Amino acid sequence: MDIKEILNHCDHTLLKQEATWDQIKEIADDAIKYNTASICIPPCYIKRAKEYVGNKVQLCTVIGFPNGNMTTATKVFETKDALENGADEIDMVINIGELRAKNYDYVLNEIKEIKAACGDKILKVIIETCLLTDEEKIKMCELVTEAKADYIKTSTGFSTAGATFDDIALFAKHIGPDVKMKAAGGIGSIADAEKFMELGADRLGTSRIVKIVKEENLL
Repeated sequence: MDIKEILNHCDHTLLKQEATWDQIKEIADDAIKYNTASICIPPCYIKRAKEYVGNKVQLCTVIGFPNGNMTTATKVFETKDALENGADEIDMVINIGELRAKNYDYVLNEIKEIKAACGDKILKVIIETCLLTDEEKIKMCELVTEAKADYIKTSTGFSTAGATFDDIALFAKHIGPDVKMKAAGGIGSIADAEKFMELGADRLGTSRIVKIVKEENLL
């Protein structure tokens, strides 16, 4: 697979707590240079990033991150605030405790409310696969589809593990035809990125791929 094609599907990501504005500017510059799908950055930097990049790259941010157990109203407020500041895409974390308790209406309605707040902007739903059973992952495929979110996403990158090939393969069997998949967390090589895309992932949440391209002068 062509490295440029892989880069086109990367959400070039920097979400560490210690991330500085200078580091955000650096990944924005890299994203523009290498034509990544977006940069995924903390909400506090979205307004400055929009002023810095204009329309040169899509801006993605995270909501209810990383634990997901804020109130729905808080997540909706975060979403609206991020969009007002210039975000193009929203990656939200579900309430994992409510899912584990089989309170499916809560999880579904929360995604619906955030999708309504997003309007025509892209919504990706992070389900934190490392904390779920296969049964729960399948249920989330159904709920994400019913809520008409745009993507189901594996992981925050802040829990016990990240994306796996098995999880993307499982998603592919159970999501609706209008739902895309994002693999995120622990994608450490171009070979891994290529495999995730071969399995059907449309987006890759990673910082490593751009770093490899820069370090090895692949472009």
